Amino acid sequence: MKIAFKNFFNRGIGYLPYLLFFCFIYQVDIFQEMVLVNGVLQIFLFLVVACIPAYFTKKMSFVDIAWPWGLVLIGILVLFLGEGYRPRIYMVAGMYLFSGLRMGIGALILFSKGHLKSELSRYNYQRRRWDKAGYKNLNLSLQYEIMIQCFANITFLAIPAILMSTNSTNSISTLEYIGAGLWATWFVLEHISDLQKQQFLKKAFLEKKKKQVCNVGFWKYTRHPNYFSEWMVWNAMIIASISSFISLYSEDQQLVWIIIGVGLFYISYIMYTTLVYYTGALPSEYYTLQKRPNYKAYQEQTNMFFPGPQKSNKKDI
Repeated sequence: MKIAFKNFFNRGIGYLPYLLFFCFIYQVDIFQEMVLVNGVLQIFLFLVVACIPAYFTKKMSFVDIAWPWGLVLIGILVLFLGEGYRPRIYMVAGMYLFSGLRMGIGALILFSKGHLKSELSRYNYQRRRWDKAGYKNLNLSLQYEIMIQCFANITFLAIPAILMSTNSTNSISTLEYIGAGLWATWFVLEHISDLQKQQFLKKAFLEKKKKQVCNVGFWKYTRHPNYFSEWMVWNAMIIASISSFISLYSEDQQLVWIIIGVGLFYISYIMYTTLVYYTGALPSEYYTLQKRPNYKAYQEQTNMFFPGPQKSNKKDI
């Protein structure tokens, strides 16, 4: 009973930052409609696409469909509910729509090919974490983890969209141009990274060379150029929304403004920890080491996340 209470408390604490942040952003009058509508629709989307399938199949992989389509949903809401400067609305809506569609369509393709019939390796790794932490109820663990990603879409990850779509300043700032330019750059680099790996694996398959390690193109400089690029995509969106955040300042709501600012930059931390530790680099490498004998040498030569020149006889940083 004591252990069950401890587990319940720990997981409740995990939801707390999202719930508190939701309460703060909802206090801003011009945010309320977007925040509420996005919250309701995200919960509906995740329930239908991820929670219910996970309950019946005992697989968490369906969240890989729900999360990117949740970004698409944010982009659509910006177009319909945004009351700010229209060019700015189109800018931020495009960021969310293209990011979500790229991953969302890819997830549907994987689903159609049967890749979600078995649990993805990163979510098998999560089960190891649950066992180590003493979480024995599989159904509860699946729903908890899925809803964490849902709450991220409702709160922190929606902030750039909410800020920029409600900014009525009739001009695009330099920071917004810089942010949009960086977003486009890293969006393209992420897509190229994925294509490079697909081409490498296809070539290895045709040449009947099994268990090869992809170390071509951007993969020579970081073991996860796609994850690093995804992180930079979000950093670019933060940069693009700084001007809108500054324009939001009000002496009457200084605390709310500060909390929103902290939340805006917290996005970078959330995405970094997710892409490196939670469902990204660390889980994927755990299983890759077991499948590919040469991966250990690749680890020693190539940085895990941040790009850099290849090393020799040194461990990854």
